[in-house]
Amino acid sequence: MIAQQLRVAAYAVCLRDDRLLLARWVSPDGSRRHWTLPGGGVEHAEDPFDAVVREVAEETGYEAQVEQLLGVNSRTRHVERYDGDVVELHMLAIFYRARIGAGELRPETGGTTDLAQWIPMAQVAALERSVVVDIGLDLHRDAPPTGHREPIRMTGLLRH
Repeated sequence: MIAQQLRVAAYAVCLRDDRLLLARWVSPDGSRRHWTLPGGGVEHAEDPFDAVVREVAEETGYEAQVEQLLGVNSRTRHVERYDGDVVELHMLAIFYRARIGAGELRPETGGTTDLAQWIPMAQVAALERSVVVDIGLDLHRDAPPTGHREPIRMTGLLRH
């Protein structure tokens, strides 16, 4: 039987002058990189609202001010962990619209990202990016009244 694991994360969709704030995720061994929304795992007993503010600060140097809950996305997939075990990972992602209130853009040090950047919206589709970016932008654009989108069905095995 495959082990099951739950990961709850909170992400910020920050737009400014038709540019999207993104952070570049780096795998622990440094071999893979892709762009993602600022955000990440909610710690034990942490409110997702507080988690997204903390994650934006850690990954970008900015103080985020949450404006609106955009929605929640739930998806599962089989993932091969670095120790070789395969788990069924249930990813529960909470998306917020946020604006930047203070701070200076800088890369994260000692974390899971190595660069933060404002990317023109016209260039986002061409980036190697996490599905989190597309889900967040869809929720921001369409603002479904329920805050729910049908889960994106993912196939294949990913390393995590």
